[in-house]
Amino acid sequence: MPTVTVSIDAGVARVTLARPEVRNAFNADVIRELREIFSIISRDDQVRAVVLSGEGKSFCGGADINWMRGALDLGFAGNQADAEHMSDMFRTIDRCTKPVIAKIHGAALGGGAGLAAVCDIVIADDEAIFGFTEVKLGIIPAVISPFVIAKIGVSHARALFLTGERFDAERALAIGLVHEVVMVYELDAAVDRKIEEIRSAGPQAVGAAKRLISTVVATEYDDTRKLTTSAIAERRVSSEGQEGLRAFVERRKASFVE
Repeated sequence: MPTVTVSIDAGVARVTLARPEVRNAFNADVIRELREIFSIISRDDQVRAVVLSGEGKSFCGGADINWMRGALDLGFAGNQADAEHMSDMFRTIDRCTKPVIAKIHGAALGGGAGLAAVCDIVIADDEAIFGFTEVKLGIIPAVISPFVIAKIGVSHARALFLTGERFDAERALAIGLVHEVVMVYELDAAVDRKIEEIRSAGPQAVGAAKRLISTVVATEYDDTRKLTTSAIAERRVSSEGQEGLRAFVERRKASFVE
């Protein structure tokens, strides 16, 4: 049985962690399947958006206990290889060419909170619980740290990495890990609203905007001046940009709006 399921309908890929009996905890299979799935989605021109969620009572409870038990006997090299696979999986989701929406309920702990950090839009219900809980096990949130610190900043990482404390959705919203908090019964509708917003935008422009963010963050201003001015010029003369701008001035709906 797959540990992650995928369905694609009307341009939306729904990727679901499918191990509810263990709160959708990570193991080697989950890591491999997520990386493969997001690699394929990135190359699929029919996909406009991705929704990442979890079956059962939780989004993702962190690492699977049996997987962690196996790590006890792996030694340094084996544990480093395991961690590299996980890092590559997070990087693949982070660099997915499509906008990724996290739909979070229940718990998002450890690596589950790391998943929230690599998603573009994170919507949680008001009962969700988060935590970078690794220090409670005598380890550290090392693999997820580049993505989490980029999302919440150094100050909040210091406060939360060092205590391993759990925190609610409102605090997750305040630190930037989550972008919207809704009542439990509103979660599906909130996700659908974001999908509709994405469907009203140019798909190539959305992908270009996502690439632009990561490039600008890693670039000094003198270099970003040339990068950003050429990027907007390229979009303005592209077929999609021309259609969007003409639709705007002609007061009509652009052809790429679904």
